[in-house]
Amino acid sequence: MNKLTVLEIKFDFNGETNVIFPVILSDESEVVLIDCGYPNFLPLIKAAAKKQGIDISKLTKIIITHHDFDHMGSLAEFKREYPHIKVLASSEDEKYISGKEKSLRLQQAEAIFHELPEEEKQGAKKFQRFIESIESVPVDICLKDKDLLPLCEGVEIIATPGHMPGHISIYIKNSKTLISGDALVIENEELVIANPQYTLDIVEAKNSIRKLLNYEIDKIICYHGGIYTKNIKESLEKIISD
Repeated sequence: MNKLTVLEIKFDFNGETNVIFPVILSDESEVVLIDCGYPNFLPLIKAAAKKQGIDISKLTKIIITHHDFDHMGSLAEFKREYPHIKVLASSEDEKYISGKEKSLRLQQAEAIFHELPEEEKQGAKKFQRFIESIESVPVDICLKDKDLLPLCEGVEIIATPGHMPGHISIYIKNSKTLISGDALVIENEELVIANPQYTLDIVEAKNSIRKLLNYEIDKIICYHGGIYTKNIKESLEKIISD
């Protein structure tokens, strides 16, 4: 039986209540988690999956949309607990997830550090140390644009660079559903590009949105924001034109 399950993970972050929406795809032979939260989120994801009737120990794969700390923070924890899980990510992101090269987010933080006001530098250094603490994990399978996965009767990988160069989104053909990672987020009930401050190439990000117009999409699942279903084509076109 093919199933798409959206997990709602509520948590406290810097004194504020926050929420992320990882997705689990499952069929007769596979249980695949898409993105795995901040560091130490395994118990939260396990509990949320259990509420939906899913035993997280049955996971076969984890797909990482990109190497930001809130998407791969618990990856090493998952691999220690369940060594059989295969890790999938884009070819471009593999070197950062595996620790072969320094995180692009850390590079960004270091590059702007000297431009910050003195009163912000202590917090900025703390943020850098946090990124440095994210454990690297070898990637078992590298993905590229238009790769098809034999899961849920057809899953297509879409390269959606912009937020990060190696960012990918996942398209489930039979339900016309897009799992957008951080290519898109929902803010104030509107579909938008993720915070431009954290989008490394805004022009590339808009080109990726333009690319999504080639797909029939009835539902978008945003890691930050949840499920979006209203006027999808018009919403995508608005983002491109803004």
